[in-house]
Amino acid sequence: MIIFGMSSKLVQLAMLNLLCGYCGNPSAHGLRKLVRKFSLFFVPLFPVAPAKYRLQCTFCGAESEISKENAEQLLAQAGGQGPQPGTGAPQQQGGGNPFAGQPQQPGGPYGQNPYQS
Repeated sequence: MIIFGMSSKLVQLAMLNLLCGYCGNPSAHGLRKLVRKFSLFFVPLFPVAPAKYRLQCTFCGAESEISKENAEQLLAQAGGQGPQPGTGAPQQQGGGNPFAGQPQQPGGPYGQNPYQS
């Protein structure tokens, strides 16, 4: 008996801050690559269709398919790695912990915990 079939693999390539075309909100978008492969005895062997690239808005969940060229262009703009300066969380001038050098208050930055004795 021969066991064969198809398997799909979804790989997240990057998280990009873009303006959503559906909801109009500036939000993070996941750039993902979907590859379908022929499997023999549960081992993926070779792709049966070209890879598909998709962008999904994290705010509204809308997903759109984009071309390989557009995906490569977005990856090149993002640098192919994590968050870039100017996107995501605000960057501190000088970096590091903004509370470094300040004396720590007893009970942490919010004072004494009322539930602790």
